[in-house]
Amino acid sequence: MIVGDWLGRREKLTPNKVALIDTLNGNRSITYQEWSRTVNRTARFLTEGLGVRMGDRVAILSHNCVEYLDLWFALGRIGGILQTLNWRLTAYELEGMLQEAEPVALIYGSEFAARVNALRDSVPSICYWIALDQKAGWRDMRFQERDQFSDDPLPEVDLDWDDPWVICYTGGTTGLPKGAVLTHRAVTANAVNTIITWGLTADDVTILNAPLFHTGGLNVFTAPLVYVGGTSIVCKGFNPDQVFDLIRDAGVTIFFGVPTMFIMLQQHPRWEEADFSHLKIVISGGAPCPMPVFEKFWAQGVPFRTGYGLTEAGPNTFWLPPEDAQRKPGSVGFPLMHIDVRIVRPDGTDCDPGEVGELIIRGPHMFAGYWNNPQATAETIRDGWLYTGDLAMRDEEGYHYIVGRLKDMIISGGENVYPAEVESILHSHPAVAEAALIGVPDEKWGEVGRAIIVLRPGAQATEEELITFCRERLASYKVPKSVIFVDELPKTAANKVDKRLLAEQYGR
Repeated sequence: MIVGDWLGRREKLTPNKVALIDTLNGNRSITYQEWSRTVNRTARFLTEGLGVRMGDRVAILSHNCVEYLDLWFALGRIGGILQTLNWRLTAYELEGMLQEAEPVALIYGSEFAARVNALRDSVPSICYWIALDQKAGWRDMRFQERDQFSDDPLPEVDLDWDDPWVICYTGGTTGLPKGAVLTHRAVTANAVNTIITWGLTADDVTILNAPLFHTGGLNVFTAPLVYVGGTSIVCKGFNPDQVFDLIRDAGVTIFFGVPTMFIMLQQHPRWEEADFSHLKIVISGGAPCPMPVFEKFWAQGVPFRTGYGLTEAGPNTFWLPPEDAQRKPGSVGFPLMHIDVRIVRPDGTDCDPGEVGELIIRGPHMFAGYWNNPQATAETIRDGWLYTGDLAMRDEEGYHYIVGRLKDMIISGGENVYPAEVESILHSHPAVAEAALIGVPDEKWGEVGRAIIVLRPGAQATEEELITFCRERLASYKVPKSVIFVDELPKTAANKVDKRLLAEQYGR
């Protein structure tokens, strides 16, 4: 049975259909046949050149590029596992993730050579350091060495649907991000659910500018379009001018973004002249989306709506029919095919319509668990249900709404910021006695972090000093954007920091 060889099958079914448009290399069009044969060479490079075997991890630290996708589907073909690394993280943060997953190879873009150099002595599992381009470290292998290998298909690997394909990172409340294991079953089920419920076809074209280290870049539209034979326009990242150009000129039919992207588009001088009306799907995800963003799209006749998902499930989980976009503002609609959802009280009983509870999910699109973290897996998956930690509500007509989060999490520009990780860094500063992080509204990023600090007796520190201290140890989106100094932090009866009270006092 074909499990991981998506492109081998696509090459036979639609060889001359354009699969990818590479904007990093002169808008080069790549057919499914061409892509499949490149992936064959990549797979042989991995197996014959590096000795990668089924179950081995290969990490990548890179901006979006076609080579990233080549690696993903080559590993799927041979049973290897892609470890996606967030290029916004520091070497300190990446070190723990790499030590935990123990990849045999790390492939990196030249922009990250300094970070990679800082990791060389601390990750003994890595046998091969591989540069994506000539600008990177002189002593490393080149990814282009794959071109020396044959593009003949490899012998079929005996894969099971439940074999891992990707380790994609969500956040960790104790400091280290958790690696969600996405199996071949999960990725395939998400593709099938999306295609049949969202109505994707081989004629659809999307802009791939969401980062591929996120499930949003991998699985909102990219994998589903490969499955159905559509086209992805590969972009290094989000650039408003490029988005406007592609929507005008490239036949784009579907577009996904996080709220910050849509806000930047609507604030751009080209917004008024832009025509989104020929797009059949424009959908926001990853963070709460302000209502003015909806209204500006609706004024143009675009049924803009919000979706919901998470790395551990899909991420595509719901669908709101376009005719309901304005009638049910803010709703995510109904679960996709082959997905069950419930909204439950703390005792596990189902909530009534209009009652807020925790959203739990069940279906073949679910992840298999967290890499090397059975405790977190057991806490998240119970009796076959994924406990999301998100608060939801279902109205009398059955439409679902995401209304908040049980988890103490901040979403800034579509990125998850977990306060415990930031607080741990702040506590390591010699002047800090206590620290708490809360989210405050931000017009551009949706939310940003604000640190509430108690200094040690006799110690001194400034807002700038603490922010700089964090910036040296954390990715920029995790760094608090403001600091407030207080004499003491409010505590609950259990002697825990009262985050609710802090948000009331300082969260404006």
